[in-house]
Amino acid sequence: MSHYLFTSESVSEGHPDKVADQISDAILDAMLAGDKNSRVACETLVTTGQVVVAGEITSKAYVDIQRVVRDVIKDIGYDNPEIGFDYRSCGISVMLDLQSADISQGVTESEGLHTEMGAGDQGMMF
Repeated sequence: MSHYLFTSESVSEGHPDKVADQISDAILDAMLAGDKNSRVACETLVTTGQVVVAGEITSKAYVDIQRVVRDVIKDIGYDNPEIGFDYRSCGISVMLDLQSADISQGVTESEGLHTEMGAGDQGMMF
């Protein structure tokens, strides 16, 4: 008989991981609102007074990433530098590039016999 231990992480409201997820989600939503065919692989890191947004995006939409980041942080309620995070004064580094040609080739719908779309580099393993 085999025994397995199953664990998972759960973080509370306001945790940097949740803030980062909300920022990435808001960037995705803004891109899709401007271009429904946007391809977005956006990761966000949040630490005391700093936000880093990085990844690959291909879209016809223009999105003011810094504005989206500040709006999310403001909506969450981080507006006091004394607690370590303020939407008005936090540093924001944006390092976004176009989607790589290799990933694009894997997710671009083909013609002819093989018309399936791939999933790029995204996947869930369990």
